[in-house]
Amino acid sequence: MIRVSQPLMEDEERQAALEALASGQLAQGPRVAAFEEAFAAYVGAPHGVAVSSGTAALHLALLAHGTGPGDEVVVPAFTFAATANAVLLAGARPVFADVREQDLNVDPAWVARALTERTRAVLPVSLYGAPAPVGELRALCEPKGIAIIEDAAQAHGAERDGRRVGARGTACWSFYATKNMTTGGEGGMVTTDDPAVAERVRLLRSQGERERYRAEALGFNYRMMEVAAAIGLAQLRKLDAWNERRRTNASILTSRLQGVEPLAGAPGVGSVYHQYTVRVPGGRRDALRDHLRQRGIETGVFYPAPVHRQPLYAGMGHGEVSLPVSERAATEVLSLPVHPALSGADLDAIVEAVREFMLQPAGGVNR
Repeated sequence: MIRVSQPLMEDEERQAALEALASGQLAQGPRVAAFEEAFAAYVGAPHGVAVSSGTAALHLALLAHGTGPGDEVVVPAFTFAATANAVLLAGARPVFADVREQDLNVDPAWVARALTERTRAVLPVSLYGAPAPVGELRALCEPKGIAIIEDAAQAHGAERDGRRVGARGTACWSFYATKNMTTGGEGGMVTTDDPAVAERVRLLRSQGERERYRAEALGFNYRMMEVAAAIGLAQLRKLDAWNERRRTNASILTSRLQGVEPLAGAPGVGSVYHQYTVRVPGGRRDALRDHLRQRGIETGVFYPAPVHRQPLYAGMGHGEVSLPVSERAATEVLSLPVHPALSGADLDAIVEAVREFMLQPAGGVNR
């Protein structure tokens, strides 16, 4: 089976994990501090604060920017539910915006219409590794004092106008097992150029304690473990090479695939292809997915339903909102393998299997 994602764990990661275990310090210690410094330097941010997951990063970043009850946060409807869930965890109300056809990142025109006097923040997602239009959003939000908190969980190493995502403002990262780099399963980071935000996240991630057994705020147990940071340091050193391989694989697929519509990148951005996502119109997506599975090729649907139409949010009344691009994309998107472990033969097999499907009348499958 050609997997749609495949974490790469090599000798460096295994050795780093063993050394962390042998050190006797397992909770947040020197390896976490080193990982924070290294990752912040990589993206070009002054501050990095490691946490236990990408969701924890979003939650704490929202709180650090003062988000709470009575506030609204604008989020794209086409994303993983954790983006909106973090808003609820902060006590605020998510307001859903539609996305752009070209890359399925949030549409600034929809955001502009969603802003109210209660809007505390906008939470764009750099979907599939392609940077969100943060520059346009800043032009909308900064004059109103509205924070931009970027969900960069899929965008490690991605670039926008010559700078890496996370170099400016506040960004939240995930190091889950399937991301472009991992800390061994779970892990997250908040990067920011605001020292007050960084200090608040540090306080809240560790039970609200600056000094042990002296609680200053209602905090959480969101610390990163030393083993996770050790693995993260090893992975970070390989990230650029892995991302370049993803770009090469994506270029090969784009040049050879027929009958499907790869998402187009926006001008001035460099995607890191966390996912290589195509759109399959005409109600044929699921049939193509079945065909590829029969040929030993795993695919992913990210995401089969926009967040505002999922039961939790529909039950809050959000399902009554019409967001046509998000709703249509959920029926068409299909992510093909693009990860750096793919061989040339794997890429040939993917292209040939898609071609075989497209040559069948009405997308039928030759069994």
